[in-house]
Amino acid sequence: MSLARYPIAAVAALALLAAVVAGCGREEEPDLVKGKELFVQKCASCHILKRSNSQGVVGPNLDAAFAAARRSGMTEETVQGVVREQILNPRRSSKMPAGLVKGQDARDVAAYVAMVAAQPGEDEGALAAAGKPKVSSKPVEAKGGKLEIDADPSGALAFTAAKAIAAAGAVELVMENEASVQHNIAVKGSGTDEKGPVVMKGGTSKVSTSLKAGKYAFYCSVPGHEAGGMKGELTVK
Repeated sequence: MSLARYPIAAVAALALLAAVVAGCGREEEPDLVKGKELFVQKCASCHILKRSNSQGVVGPNLDAAFAAARRSGMTEETVQGVVREQILNPRRSSKMPAGLVKGQDARDVAAYVAMVAAQPGEDEGALAAAGKPKVSSKPVEAKGGKLEIDADPSGALAFTAAKAIAAAGAVELVMENEASVQHNIAVKGSGTDEKGPVVMKGGTSKVSTSLKAGKYAFYCSVPGHEAGGMKGELTVK
């Protein structure tokens, strides 16, 4: 999702248009938990939104985009309308595809962003747990020189494990990515920095190298993904 930084007058116009669109037919109340989960899956790889722990760098920083507007008195309802309109009708120069989320899903995402963008504090209750990837605490061990560490299938910025162990020598790191968000697997440390191809939707990223005993990091080299938490520790013995 790519949200431009608009002047207040343009924001108001967008909000009015969004309100007209929203008024055509009755809709369900927004599901904030689902909205956060969808944001993490579909939008976090591109945007910064502190409350969702999103650190993407491709699209605008949503906290910064709305900070001044909120200080000027923009309401949560107006922010929701602006975000929803941008989801439904991205700018021509935007990298966000039209229809990234649709219908009630778009409303849920917009409602969550409107509630937390440029707002202090942390998500609580069910929202605190929403969108968090399931990362194993058990280290993945290399078998026959191969380490299999998949990307989180939900699209969240995480691998399925945070630690891995391999023997010194030739090592191949393999990552399957079932999500629609682009990821790869890379390894760095002790003068090494090797990157596998970026893949999505069932693709496999592989990187082969030779490692000496020591500590390394495996990570996703797509801009913003490592900073967003897509990384782990590799111990080579």
